[in-house]
Amino acid sequence: MSAANNAPAATPPGINVEEKLFQNRYRVDPGRSHIRIKDPVACDGCAPKPCVVCCPAGAWRLEEGKVDLVVDGCLECGSCRIVCDRDNVDWNYPRGGFGILFKFG
Repeated sequence: MSAANNAPAATPPGINVEEKLFQNRYRVDPGRSHIRIKDPVACDGCAPKPCVVCCPAGAWRLEEGKVDLVVDGCLECGSCRIVCDRDNVDWNYPRGGFGILFKFG
């Protein structure tokens, strides 16, 4: 058996990430998004698009070759601003009472 076959699974069997995320709630702050793309054109020249890959909530998506951001459901982990080597993510914590509302914590 090769070493690749011994690698642990990314998600343990029997655990559905979407089901766990669904237990949390997100309170939208109308007109005051806590995260935005500074310059959408800069994303066009980014080949690896790490924001799309690293977001555990799936807030960053690839739609018809363009990066799309849907802030509803953002877990506020900040991974996107760390992996963006173009410094193209404007990220701040949401105002008090808005954003992710964790059910267990």
